[in-house]
Amino acid sequence: MKLKPHTKFTYVQIEYFRMWWDEQDEDTKTQMRQWVKEGRWEFLNGGMSANDEACPSYQDIIVNMMAGRDFLMKEFGIAPKNGWLVDSYGHSAGNARIYADMGIEALFVARIDRMDKEKRYEEKSL
Repeated sequence: MKLKPHTKFTYVQIEYFRMWWDEQDEDTKTQMRQWVKEGRWEFLNGGMSANDEACPSYQDIIVNMMAGRDFLMKEFGIAPKNGWLVDSYGHSAGNARIYADMGIEALFVARIDRMDKEKRYEEKSL
């Protein structure tokens, strides 16, 4: 990011970031905070992990999101506004509602049901 100032990076798994963060010096943390402030580094979702990996219930989703978002608020003063579940093998019907209640304004979901995908392809509504 230092070598290419026009680039933007997005990140989802807050727990992995936090483990890296805890090992960084203050100069690196200051640089990361600046990139976040400039919008060059964006955190999506805000949960410690992606829901399909570790959160089988609504309560688990909420606790997971709260833990990650607490970290982001403490370290960066932000709460993510965008979400993505790019490689999930299933999505809870309530996930979008929970995300919306937490301030997520847009959610990208990559996998959809095969029949839904075929229908959308035929209708040219992908």
